[in-house]
Amino acid sequence: MIVCVAEKPSVGAYIANVLGAKQRKDGYFEGNGYQVTWTFGHLCALLDPQEYTDQWKAWSLSSLPMIPPRFSIKVSGDEGVHKQFNVIKSLIAGADEVINCGDAGQEGELIQRWVYQQAGCKCPVKRLWVNSLTEEAIREGFRQLKDQSEYQHLYEAGMMRAIGDWLLGMNATRAYTIRYARGSGKDRQVLSVGRVQTPTLALVVKRQAEIDHFVPRTYWELKTNYRDTLFSAQLPTEEDEYAITSEEQGQALVDSIKDQPFLITSVEKKKGTEFAPKLYDLTSLQVDCNKKYSFSAEQTLQLIQSLYEKRLTTYPRVDTTYLSDDIYPKVPGTLAGIKDYFPQVAPLLGLKADGKKSADSLPKSKKVFDNKKVTDHHAIIPTGQRPDAMTADEKKVYDLVALHFIAAFYPECEVSNTTVLAKAGEIDFKVTGREVLKAGWRAVFEKDPDPSDKPDEMEKSEEAENAKSLPAFVKGESGPHEPLLKEKTTTPPKYYTEATLLRAMETAGKTVENDELREAMKENGIGRPSTRAAIIEKLYQRKYIQKQGKSLRATQVGIDLIHTIISPLLKSAELTGLWEKKLREIERGEYQAQDFLTELKEMTSGVVKDVKTNKAGMLCPVCRQGLIIRGNTRYGCSRWREGCTYAEPF
Repeated sequence: MIVCVAEKPSVGAYIANVLGAKQRKDGYFEGNGYQVTWTFGHLCALLDPQEYTDQWKAWSLSSLPMIPPRFSIKVSGDEGVHKQFNVIKSLIAGADEVINCGDAGQEGELIQRWVYQQAGCKCPVKRLWVNSLTEEAIREGFRQLKDQSEYQHLYEAGMMRAIGDWLLGMNATRAYTIRYARGSGKDRQVLSVGRVQTPTLALVVKRQAEIDHFVPRTYWELKTNYRDTLFSAQLPTEEDEYAITSEEQGQALVDSIKDQPFLITSVEKKKGTEFAPKLYDLTSLQVDCNKKYSFSAEQTLQLIQSLYEKRLTTYPRVDTTYLSDDIYPKVPGTLAGIKDYFPQVAPLLGLKADGKKSADSLPKSKKVFDNKKVTDHHAIIPTGQRPDAMTADEKKVYDLVALHFIAAFYPECEVSNTTVLAKAGEIDFKVTGREVLKAGWRAVFEKDPDPSDKPDEMEKSEEAENAKSLPAFVKGESGPHEPLLKEKTTTPPKYYTEATLLRAMETAGKTVENDELREAMKENGIGRPSTRAAIIEKLYQRKYIQKQGKSLRATQVGIDLIHTIISPLLKSAELTGLWEKKLREIERGEYQAQDFLTELKEMTSGVVKDVKTNKAGMLCPVCRQGLIIRGNTRYGCSRWREGCTYAEPF
């Protein structure tokens, strides 16, 4: 008998139907030589500290660091979970072969492997790896089963991630809670510290501090109106960031040119192309859904997961925006499956207005198809199944995925960019304009002509000024103009939204606008696409952050926690990103899991040592009223102004 273990009951039921295992049993399906069962999420987990030794039951600094000589797992959950595990265990005991049909990713591999270990699996294990849950994809996947040994590195990376989270989370949380938390016993506040959640919180706290301490500056911009077109002065800034820092200075410039003729010195037109927006990975989909529909990252993940399970879209937990070459021959079929719902598909299938076939073939761009940019899974695209039975919110997400997919095969958008230079007196001026010559892929987004990030009100006005088409200026022409001063005030950074926080997590806190550069930095991002939404939700649940409108604000509890943490490792998005990079290297077989585990233990010991040796935050031993604070070279009491004499070098 062949036993298949799926990631959840709904997926198990569909796989069973495809395999012909249609006899329903208690916790599994049977038939046609197969038994198909399923797990419930994280059915197995690492032991809790107190399950390793009684010495770790009580929270005390003397028992830290907690580093088990060997990590062990257990069945984790309620009575229903244990019942299902026993079903799996009994089926595996009588199996000739087991097929891992779990979620095709790092986390899914770990969940399944731990279940097989706990169940004492001795028979051969094969791996089903599919990009979608369509019948065709599942049948093809079963024809191409691989031995589980080919996914050993994937499992090791998942295991190191889990062990790393356990080591750092358990030890740092206990250390900081024991040393710095308010209250005692059951009333003591737990200071939860995590490998990914803490640097993510630190990003929010840092941005909030920048906003709180921002000092606005007033400056002026010199512009002039010529032929109903607003030109901007090109003034040298020298040492100051702003060219005009006083109204008097600006008015003097206005007076110097108001009676001077305005001369066009250069008119340059360049034709250019704009490429269609990239296909979606999970993070970019979460970003767009947050900006367009105010969906939370977790909500978008649930919606796209539901579409995947309904066999309407491909595997969602991906971090690439590319397709592999083997998908190209399947594209016409995928488009044909959705043509009745998207009229934009008709030109791609070769249907001209007269009903005749077009000779044009679908383009194959390196910006869409690149085997080097695809590892386990490709970008999120439609499967080509009829997009029926969707909720209103699911349809919003599905339409985004489908329209980006369709646009990828349209011609490039052709534009004309015009730059006009001019002069009035001794001052140079400039204006730019842009005109769409051929809409190309933009025709796909008729209702939303700009599928990119939505600008705020200030950015809209700037964009409108630059995107307009210009009058037909001629080099050498001259005429009167109307100079004017525009008073401006510098603005603080913007609070993070879920969309911008996801981007910051993806790039380890660095501001990156360029798509290609952002793609290259993904390996150093903090967290994985599949876990970032859960990290943000955890910060909400622990009341470290809260929403105000779409903005994310750190609570006082969250701010205090970040200010309390002294270890750079725990707060640095960049350092955590380097750690993430090593996990990906383990997945590719380029770094040894055992070496990483040694690093983890050293990091954990270092974090605990920092807390043990740092006296800041402790009660002053002299006055017993103030708290110890850290200066440049020594510790002192916070009540030194009241006369406390405590001081100690470090």
